Amino acid sequence: MKYILITATLICTIALNSYAQQAPPPNTPVSFSLADCIKYAYEHQDSVKNASLDVQSAEYKVKETIGSGLPQVNGAISFQDYIKVPTQVGPNFLGGGPIDPKAPLIAFPFGPVKYSNNYSLQVSQLLYSGTFLVGLQAVKTFKELSQRSLVRSKIETNINVTKAYYQALVSNEQVKLLDANIAQLKQTLDQTTQQNKQGFVEKIDVDRLSVQYNNLVTTRDNVQRSLILGYQMLKFQMGMPVEQDLTLTDKLADVDIEGQTAQNTVDTAFYHNRIEYKLLETNVTLNQLDVKSKKANFQPSVAFVAGLANSFQENQFKYLYSHNYYNSFIGLNINIPIYTGGQHLNQLKQSQINVYKAQNDLHNATNGFKLQASAANITFVNSLQSLNNQKRSRELAQDVLRVSKIKYAQGVGSSIEVTQAQTELENADNQYIQALYNALISKVDLDKAYARIN
Repeated sequence: MKYILITATLICTIALNSYAQQAPPPNTPVSFSLADCIKYAYEHQDSVKNASLDVQSAEYKVKETIGSGLPQVNGAISFQDYIKVPTQVGPNFLGGGPIDPKAPLIAFPFGPVKYSNNYSLQVSQLLYSGTFLVGLQAVKTFKELSQRSLVRSKIETNINVTKAYYQALVSNEQVKLLDANIAQLKQTLDQTTQQNKQGFVEKIDVDRLSVQYNNLVTTRDNVQRSLILGYQMLKFQMGMPVEQDLTLTDKLADVDIEGQTAQNTVDTAFYHNRIEYKLLETNVTLNQLDVKSKKANFQPSVAFVAGLANSFQENQFKYLYSHNYYNSFIGLNINIPIYTGGQHLNQLKQSQINVYKAQNDLHNATNGFKLQASAANITFVNSLQSLNNQKRSRELAQDVLRVSKIKYAQGVGSSIEVTQAQTELENADNQYIQALYNALISKVDLDKAYARIN
């Protein structure tokens, strides 16, 4: 027993160590690229997991439908004990003479047996049913629908994670720009403070720079807090605990924003690859199968049946199982619909209308996908142009600030000119950050519109 306990303890220890390696605690820092975040989301995002469960449920639905066409076996057991045996009445034929139909009925001295115990077994096999055959096709299409819904859920998760990842990268870049501006402004403020002490500049110049410096530090603190929220939003989209310590490994320089611009006007049948289009196609197919199912309601169905039963009957319980009475049968059950008050016909017409509506939805969605792609392409081109313009504006603002500082240091410029140049650089940085974010998001929307995300 001692050796068994030692062995069990070692096994448990190894298992716990293995589990600890596979599932690190939430506070363990992790470093993820965008691809890593998307992969993690596919495994942990609840919407994706639910869509995967729907696929499993659809597989069971297929098996359920197939099972309805397999042999069905049912058994039954019944036991009866008449506490008070019911009286049976009828014409008097016990006297041996002719039966008088007008005479009052009499109670027979015999009736149902007091005790009965019955066992039965029945087997049925569906031989032909049009609705069953169509149902097999429908459940397979339903399974395909659930699989495509899973793909759509993954695409939506991919988009949400990508946008949240880019938001975090842009916020990080904004913090870096603010840090650079703060350091630069701090240097100017320190120099101006020294010059004020030496009597070369007025106190108002120091105060003006101090106000600008404090505002910039406050802006940086606000962006830093927003960055924390952005990381939490990214982890939420991934299905990761928000308290998990996450580091992003991708850089903005690694993002190829302009890589697929030339392909946008080449592919004219892109909408066939949209998962939304495929879902609508599947919906049309399901409605068409529903029409076939309604037509099958007009056809007969045939089933083979067989049964075996054993019965024990006796008025005294001690003799109940002394004798048994077997019976068995085989046969066919044929159900022939003749007239249902027009229900099947009207159901068929409703299903046909649903097919027309599904086809109209598909046609309308096709135009919508084309419009969406065109709008996404225009927005993407505009955002790229805006981003390039903001890059140049930022470079010009940096150069203006540099020249203003030189003039101020040489005594040919004013502190107001330096402050204005610093403000213009901050505005240029903000506009550049916004343009950068818009370009990244428009790229994601463009990839979605052209079905490049899977």
